[in-house]
Amino acid sequence: MIQTGRGWGKTRTGAESTIAMVKSGKARHVHLVARSAADVRDVMVEGESGILTVSPDNFRPLYEPSKRRLTWPNGATATTFSADKPDQLRGPQCDWAWCDELASWRYPQAWDMLLFGLRLGESPKVIVTTTPRPRRFLRQLARAKTTVLTTGSTRENIANLAPTFVTAIFDKYAGTSLGRQELEGELLSEMPGAIFTRQAVDENRATVDASKLERIVIAIDPAVTSNKETSDESGIIVAGVMGGHFYVLEDASMIAPPDVVVTKAVELFHEHKGDTLTVEKNQVVHASRGKHTRAQPVAARYEQGKVHHVKVFEELEDQLCNFVPGIDSGHDDRLDALVWAITDLDSNTLPAIDMDISINHSGQSLTWMR
Repeated sequence: MIQTGRGWGKTRTGAESTIAMVKSGKARHVHLVARSAADVRDVMVEGESGILTVSPDNFRPLYEPSKRRLTWPNGATATTFSADKPDQLRGPQCDWAWCDELASWRYPQAWDMLLFGLRLGESPKVIVTTTPRPRRFLRQLARAKTTVLTTGSTRENIANLAPTFVTAIFDKYAGTSLGRQELEGELLSEMPGAIFTRQAVDENRATVDASKLERIVIAIDPAVTSNKETSDESGIIVAGVMGGHFYVLEDASMIAPPDVVVTKAVELFHEHKGDTLTVEKNQVVHASRGKHTRAQPVAARYEQGKVHHVKVFEELEDQLCNFVPGIDSGHDDRLDALVWAITDLDSNTLPAIDMDISINHSGQSLTWMR
């Protein structure tokens, strides 16, 4: 695992390591994985430091984009995969894999599927090249006994970087939290500028007798589309309140058609004996400023120690600790659903916001807004 600042040479290292393994005969079946299909093509394969660029003339692979395949002169092959489509990695086997910018992968399960296929040869290995980002699974990987971790700073490769870039980037970010992450390659506990902190989440975990909660809300943040491979998730969060403290009971977020999402939410409503099922009304209210306005009071409740997660909700907590006002991460559906839930539960003290649906045990109908 190579976890370094920008411009350190991660991509070049990943490409040359892969070529060396293939040329030595130690790697015959290679998987190349990045966040998206475009990233694999534009960075790992065709990029300025990619495999095609740094390959020696006498050992240059044949690249067939339509087949997602590279074939070397010695017969070894590499197949490209998008981490946005974890099921692509279900089944194929390899003896070497190169994973680029793992910190930006949307689905941690893509990493799991890759490992299940890393089973050919006597000593299969994977090289990870990434700029750090506060992700729980990334921290766990860095600490694993089977991981050899290399860290490094942008400064180590200054000789190969444009002087104007070096001057501008270090003048602006040196000594800042963002600089520690993006330039020094330091794995922080949360994104610089995040309004939710890992410390507030971890220090206030608690169990609760759900039967004693005063109210329970199931909140949905619906996705605009429901394509299995490319759409956003629909956030589904179950939370309750007791004595001015809020308890996050379940994260059931999913990528699914609206009817499946609604069915799941209604099941949770009855399973938890919920009081309210609430759905975001206006899906176009996703601008960072609007989201910040909604999230800030909820973040304050976390800071006050009044929000408790009853267990580790890894993907939800990663979204919370990576949410920075003004920066659109593109995938905040779990966070949004959580904000709707806590806001509804805290309606006596927080400004009311426009919710679409509110039903109780006497209600029998539900309208899905798209």
